[in-house]
Amino acid sequence: MWFNFMVKKTPRSRFSMLLITLIVYFTTSVPAMSYEEPEYFIVEKTEVFEVRKYKKRTVAEVAYGEESSGFRLLFDYISGANNGSKKIEMTIPVTQSKKIDITVPVTHSTTDGKMSMRFFLPKQYSKQNAPEPNDERIRIIDLPVEYFAVISYSGFSSDDNFEKHHRKLKTALDRNGKIIKGPPIKASYNSPFTVPFLRRNEAMYRLELN
Repeated sequence: MWFNFMVKKTPRSRFSMLLITLIVYFTTSVPAMSYEEPEYFIVEKTEVFEVRKYKKRTVAEVAYGEESSGFRLLFDYISGANNGSKKIEMTIPVTQSKKIDITVPVTHSTTDGKMSMRFFLPKQYSKQNAPEPNDERIRIIDLPVEYFAVISYSGFSSDDNFEKHHRKLKTALDRNGKIIKGPPIKASYNSPFTVPFLRRNEAMYRLELN
């Protein structure tokens, strides 16, 4: 009798059950882009942000404007659009920021309003052994040890959500006397199929630390 009663669901309860089923399906069958991400350790943590020290790592980077898609160019590269047609495992996160030219160490200027997108390559790669891209717009770069202030948030990886959190991060950094180097960086960790409240997004600023 109890089972028969429970089977007689209202339209609202049926919708709730369908929603739960979809959430379970997508979160268990559709993984994040990969499990590997750049190595770092946390050197400071506050109520708002944490400061990470990232080890040396290698990225594929492309600058793009409204007329092109940075993601498509980089995805084609790791899918085999490179010398040797080698497929490269995708890692996390994918990062985006405004493209800048660095002159003196802390002086920056924007470059025609373009954006920069980076894919982090698996740790076995460096500029010396990474497959050469077929598209000359893609650069392979070895990054040095760097410090970043990071704030994490869920929801869609939209510009509005990113702006809200990178402004919150900057306010906290200014209040703590941190020296920011460069524009805010958007880091995305999940596939488009991940439900918004389970997504991991981050806003980051590179810091100047002794």
